[in-house]
Amino acid sequence: MTEVNKPPRPGGWTRFVTARPRVSLLLALLITALAVLAGSGVADRLGSGGWEDPAAQSTYATKALEREFPASQPNLLLLVDSGSASVDAPAVAAESERLTAQLAGEKGVTGVGSYWGTKSPELRAKDGHEALIAAHISGDEKAAADTLDRIAPRYRGAHGPVKVEVGGMVAVRHDMQTIIKEDLARAEMIALPVTLVLLVMVFGSAIAALLPLGIGIVAILGTNAVLRGLTEFTDVSVFALNLTTALGLGLAIDYALFIVRRFREELSTGADPLTAVGTTLRTAGRTVLFSALTVAVSLAAMLVFPQYFLRSFAYAGIAVVLLAAAAALILLPAALALLGHRVNSLDLRRLFRRGRPQRTSGEEGTAWARMATLVMRRAPLFAVATTTVLIVLGLPFLGVKFGTADDRQLPSTAQSHIVQQHIRDGFPGNPGGGLEVLTEGRATQEQYTTYKSRLAALPGALRVDGPLVKGDSAYFTVLPKGEAVDDTAQRLVGEVRAAKAPFDTSVTGTAAVLVDSKHAIADRLPWAAAFIAVVTLILVFLLTGSVLIPVQAVVLNALSLTAMFGAVVWVFQDGHLSSLLGFTSPGSIETTLPVLMFCVAFGLSMDYGVFLLSRIKEEYDETGDHNEAVRHGLQRTGGLITAAAVILAVVMVAIGTSRVTNTKMLGLGIALAVLMDAMIVRSLLVPAVMRLTGAATWWAPGPLRRFHERFGLSEGDGERNALRGAGNCATSHNAPADRDEDGTADESGALRTVRRTRERT
Repeated sequence: MTEVNKPPRPGGWTRFVTARPRVSLLLALLITALAVLAGSGVADRLGSGGWEDPAAQSTYATKALEREFPASQPNLLLLVDSGSASVDAPAVAAESERLTAQLAGEKGVTGVGSYWGTKSPELRAKDGHEALIAAHISGDEKAAADTLDRIAPRYRGAHGPVKVEVGGMVAVRHDMQTIIKEDLARAEMIALPVTLVLLVMVFGSAIAALLPLGIGIVAILGTNAVLRGLTEFTDVSVFALNLTTALGLGLAIDYALFIVRRFREELSTGADPLTAVGTTLRTAGRTVLFSALTVAVSLAAMLVFPQYFLRSFAYAGIAVVLLAAAAALILLPAALALLGHRVNSLDLRRLFRRGRPQRTSGEEGTAWARMATLVMRRAPLFAVATTTVLIVLGLPFLGVKFGTADDRQLPSTAQSHIVQQHIRDGFPGNPGGGLEVLTEGRATQEQYTTYKSRLAALPGALRVDGPLVKGDSAYFTVLPKGEAVDDTAQRLVGEVRAAKAPFDTSVTGTAAVLVDSKHAIADRLPWAAAFIAVVTLILVFLLTGSVLIPVQAVVLNALSLTAMFGAVVWVFQDGHLSSLLGFTSPGSIETTLPVLMFCVAFGLSMDYGVFLLSRIKEEYDETGDHNEAVRHGLQRTGGLITAAAVILAVVMVAIGTSRVTNTKMLGLGIALAVLMDAMIVRSLLVPAVMRLTGAATWWAPGPLRRFHERFGLSEGDGERNALRGAGNCATSHNAPADRDEDGTADESGALRTVRRTRERT
C-alpha cells in the first residue's frame, strides 16, 4: 500500500471519544438519569397559549381590563341547561342565582355575572332553555388552571332543576393541555416500536437498530430537562413537547443512521474498529455537525418573533438538535468502538433471505444509481415536471385565511368545545366576540356619549354597549357585524383605533388580537427569512466551496415545502378529509402555524440536503467528475435519506394522531414535507438541476475559493483528497469530460485507477 493510502492515525477527537468508551457511556447514563429527574413534571409547568404579541396594544388593553374591569374579560363560562323548562322559571332562576353567588365566593374568581342578574339577552339562548354565568379566574395560566381544577367539580353536572357544563377560554386551554399530554404519551407508544421495526429493516442487525433509538431517547430526555429549566425564567408552550419528541427521535435517528452506515462501510473495507470510527467522524461526523447547525439555524429564526408560542419551539428545537448531534458525535462513537464488528450482530433479515445470495457493499444502491443516470439523461424534463408539480400542489395556499386558535382545536367530545359550540349556534350576538375599548383619562359624561355615538356610526359596528366607568378609566364593548374574526371585524379594529377621542384609547378582543398578531409576524418575517437564508448560504458554502450550490439548496428547499402548505389549506382550512382525520375545521389557519411549519420543515429539508451534498462533494473532490459525483452521491445516500425520511414521517404521523387540530396539522404537514423532499426533491429535482448546471456548479471566485480552502470543511478525508490531482488530469474543472450515451461521464483510465484504489482502501 502506498503512503497516501495508509489508514490515518486516530485524530484528537477520535481519541477523546474512544479513550474510555465504557466510562463515557456510564457517564452518559448518569447524566440521562439526572435529566429524567430534572425534567419530571415539565408538562405541568407549560402554558397552552402564547399566540399574542406581548408588546401589542391588545395585550396591554387586556391586562388593564383584567385589572380594572374583570367582568369585561370573562374566561370561565357556566352553561346552565334548564331542560324543557324556561330559564326564567322560578326554580331554575333560584338555583342559578345560588350557583352565581357560590361562584362569586370562590377564591381566585372575580367579575361574576349571569343572565339572571343582568337580564342581558346575549346571555340567554334563543330557545330560552340555556343561559350563561360568566366569571374571570385571575392569575397566570398555571394559577388559573389550578383554580379551575379546584372549583370545576363543584359546578359540573346536575344541580336540582338544572344541568351545568363548564367552558370558557380557561377551560379550553386546560383541556388542550391535558389532551396534548395524553396524546403525546400515545404517540410515543406508537412511534417507538414502529421506528424500531423500521430500523431493523434498514440495518438488518438488531444491535445496530437499537443505537439510533437510544440516541433519540437521550436527546428527548435531555431536552425535557432544558425546558423544565427554562420555565423558571420564561413562558414555554406545551406544544413544544410534541416537537421535542418528533425532532428528538427523527434527527437522532438521522444522525445515527448516517454514522452507523458509514462505520459499517469502513468495516467492510477491512478497517479495524478504531480506524473505522476515526474515518466515520472525519466524514459522516462532519456532515452531522453541519446538518445540526443548519437545522438549528432554521429553528433559531423563530426567536425573532415576540409570541412565546413560536419562541418555545425555538427553545425546544435548538436544544434537541444540539443534544441529538452531541449524543451522535460523543456517545455513538464510544458505543461503536466497544461493539466493533458486533454492530452487525443479530441480523434478522437472514430469516427472510435464505437461499438467496447476500448483496455485497458494491452492489448496494444500484437502483439509485440507475435512477440518477436516467434523471440526468432527461434532466430538462425532470426539472420542469417536478417543479410544475410542486408549484401546482402549493396553489391552494394562495387562498389561505388566518385566524386565532379557539375551542375548535379540541375534539368535539371535549366539554369546553361543546359549551363554546352551543354558544356559537344558540346564543345571539356572539358573546365574547366583541371588541373591548379601554379609555384612560378624565372625561365628562358628554364626552363619553359623543365617543359612543362616533363608534356606533362606524360601518362595521352592529352595536355599542357602555360605558362602564371606574375612576378615570372606562370601557365600551363594540359588537361587529358578522363573525368575531372575519374581515369585517378586522377592519372594524382599525376603524375603532382611528376614531377621534378626547382621551387615550386601546382596543382588544379576539379580532384585535388577531390583527396585532398578524402585524407582528409580517413585521418580523422578512428578518427571520433573511436570517435563515444568509446563514444557510454561508454554511453550505463552507461545506461545498461553491457559490451556486448554496443558492440551489435554499431555492429547492423552499420549493419542497409547497405541497405541505397547499395541503394545510386544502385539508385543515377548507375541511377536506375532516371526517376521516377527525377534526373540526374553523375555516382558517392559526397565524403562527405556517411560520412554525416553515422553519421546522426547512431545517429538516436542509438536513437531507447536507447528507446528499456532502457525499457528492466527497466524490467530486476525489475524481473531479461532476456527473459521476452526482450519480455516486445519490447511490450512496438515496436509500439512507429515504429510510430516514420514512422513519421521521412515521414519528410525525404519530404526532399527527393528536386530537388537537394544530398538533395534527403540524405532524401530518411536516410528514408530507419530509417525504416530498426525500422522494421528489432529493431524488429527482436535485440531480436534474445539478446536471443542468454542470461544471459551473462548483465555481467560486478566487477570493472565496481561497477562503474555503482555508476555513471550509468537507466530508472527504484529507489523505483521499490527494487523489483529486489524478482525477483532474483526466477531467478539468473547466472542460467537459467525455460522455457516454446516457450523458454521464466516461471514466478515463486515470479516473478508473483512482476509483479502484479507493475501493481497495
